[in-house]
Amino acid sequence: MATEKKSAKKAGGTLKIKWVVSFIGCPKSMRQTVRGLGFRRMQQVLEVQDTPSIRGMIARVHHLVEVQNG
Repeated sequence: MATEKKSAKKAGGTLKIKWVVSFIGCPKSMRQTVRGLGFRRMQQVLEVQDTPSIRGMIARVHHLVEVQNG
């Protein structure tokens, strides 16, 4: 089971994302997307798994976050 987790981590990789622009004035769905990514405050940097669902969430709020390959 431990090897499955390691291989899944290698295959997907991780992304570092940083919340840089406030969501004041954005629709509620964008606010929920930022919160759904796991952000609590601006300028916070998160390391998340690189999955299609996370990529889709980032694409929705691409103007509010910065992405780095982690």
